[in-house]
Amino acid sequence: AASELRTVTIHASSGEEVRLRAEIADNAFEIARGLMYRTALAEDRGMLFIFEGEQTLSFWMKNTLIPLSIAFMDSEGRIVDIQDMKPLDDDPPSYVSAKPARYALEVNQGFFEERGVEVGDRAELPE
Repeated sequence: AASELRTVTIHASSGEEVRLRAEIADNAFEIARGLMYRTALAEDRGMLFIFEGEQTLSFWMKNTLIPLSIAFMDSEGRIVDIQDMKPLDDDPPSYVSAKPARYALEVNQGFFEERGVEVGDRAELPE
């Protein structure tokens, strides 16, 4: 079952406040499962992965059927990397954060670009 939805607000370079509702993945099972087997993700929804501390994060798209974009964020919520991920892409190399990160936010592919969200922008994240 999906965890409760929490609001994430990104202060985009464009000046816009981008809000979305995110499921929280903060334990090993939820982090490993992610958005596997889903056939759709609502327009303003996502999944926020929360890790213990900043580290190089690596994601793959095994059994993930929808194209996603991922934003990696440091402990302060600053976006350090954004990547697009292809459905069912489980061949190495995986999607690895360019810098150490504590959070990863997965959304529909193109979500960040369409809203002017860029590396260096900051997000308010639920704990």
